[in-house]
This record gives sequence, C-alpha cells and structure tokens, in this order.
Amino acid sequence: MYPRLSDIFPDVFGFELPFTIYSFGAMVALAILAGAWLTARELDRMYNEGRIGSVRVPAEDDKKRKRGKTREASPSAIVGTASILAVLMGVVGAKFFYIVEELDRFMLDPAGTLFSAGGFAWYGGLIGGFAMLVWYVRRKDLAPGRFLDATAPGLMLAYGVGRIGCHLAGDGDWGIPADMALKPDWLPTWLWAETYPQAIVGPPPEPVYPTPIYEFVAAALLCGLLLAFRRHPYKGGWLFALYLVFSGVQRYLIEIIRVNPQYDVLGLTLSQAQMISVLLVVIGAIGLFMLSERTRDA
Repeated sequence: MYPRLSDIFPDVFGFELPFTIYSFGAMVALAILAGAWLTARELDRMYNEGRIGSVRVPAEDDKKRKRGKTREASPSAIVGTASILAVLMGVVGAKFFYIVEELDRFMLDPAGTLFSAGGFAWYGGLIGGFAMLVWYVRRKDLAPGRFLDATAPGLMLAYGVGRIGCHLAGDGDWGIPADMALKPDWLPTWLWAETYPQAIVGPPPEPVYPTPIYEFVAAALLCGLLLAFRRHPYKGGWLFALYLVFSGVQRYLIEIIRVNPQYDVLGLTLSQAQMISVLLVVIGAIGLFMLSERTRDA
C-alpha cells in the first residue's frame, strides 16, 4: 500500500523523485482520463452511426484557426471541456456530501475537513457532475439522453479506477473487521483482510475487508455489461438508467461490509450511501421502464 506513489521509486528502483505524487490524486486523475477516453470513443461511435447529432467547434485551416468560423464535429470534441466542468462541480458535490456524512468531524475541524486532500463522497460527485453535464450538453443543443448513454460505461470505469486510489491511500473507505474464520483457503489473505499500515487517516485497529478492491472488480464487470448493452434499441437515456441501477445495487451491497455511520430509516438501519443507492435504483428502474420503447433494431 502506497499513499504516495512516489515512494515506489526508492523501494523498487533505488532512487527518489524530486517531487511527491499522492496515490489518491494520481488515481483520480487517471480515472478522469479513462472515463473521458471511453466516453469519447462511445460518442464517436454513436455519431458515426447517426445516433447523436454534431456540435459546432472552431474551424481550423492548416494550423491557423479562422476567427469566428465553425464546423460540425463529433460530440467527442467537447468531452475535454465537459469533463473539466463536471469534475469541478463533482468535487464540490463530493466534498459537500462528505461533510454532511461526517458532520461531527467537520465541526471539530472545519478547515481541515474542508481543505483536506481526502474526504469525498462519490454520490455527491455523481450528482454534482451530472447536473453540470446536463446543463452543458443542453447548451450545445445535444440530446442529453444519448450523451448520458455514452458516459455510462466511462463513469463505471472511472469509479473503479478511483477506488484503487482509495485503497492505495488508505483514506478510510475500507470495510468492517474481517472474519478470518470465513476466509476461503484458496483466496490470498490480502484480498480478505488488509491492515493498511500507512493509511493517511491512520491504520484500522484490526485487519479489515479491502472493500475498494471489491468495488474495483465490481465496477470492471459492470462496465463490461454496460458496453455489451451499448447498442440498445431503446430511447436515449436507457443505458444511463441501467447504469444508475447497477451503481446503486453495487454500492448498497458493498456498504453491508463497509465502515460508515448508520441511521434508522423506516425501521431499517442504513448508511447515507445506502439511502442514496435505493433512490438511484428507483430512479433508474423508472427510467428503464419509461425509456424502453424501441426506436431501432439492436
């Protein structure tokens, strides 16, 4: 486990870098790049198949841009700007939801909690980024449903890559104490119980389930499923609705063995993430039902 990726160099290669690379930040950056790359590929495919319209971008003549002149292009041309805007709003949403979830910690150290490198809630980032993305896509006169369909596999991939950052950094997104009596003999110990000795929030008192690894595996599998359904014959937004269902179910289940504050809701004991998961599954299920009218052959 390396909270700082730069520590790998003296351990493996025998020399130190003149700067520090933090694992969480590096993996978040990689997650954004991976998600944007996959989204751009999907937008190009949909554009070439006539399933999504074009956008107007500045025209270029050789290497000199013609001022004021534009040309039509695949929506993949705006992925960079859309990603930056969504990430910025996503960071705000992620930090806000984390503060709500960890209000006691925030009250004890407001500045430290607000400006810490860790402490982000994925669902807050998803909601904030989603709102910004829809607003930006509408400004570009694109169908939000089709655009969101293109983002679904990339979002799932980005989530999984980001969780590797949580695992390397040891930011507290781990599971409950691992029951070694239940460990299958064929499973490596590090996949069942992790001590996180260098965790940035301090190591847990006893070995815990490395839930970030489980979420990475689940996200990779679900990304593959979303790619398998990407040529669906239904209305725009159907695949994104399926993504919401997948994301909600995966997060609800992993929360069963994760360490998070619990609340009593209608006689059930749920974490904030599980409450949002249920909401996302319901919204996604409604979306699947409402958008299941066939518009073309699969």
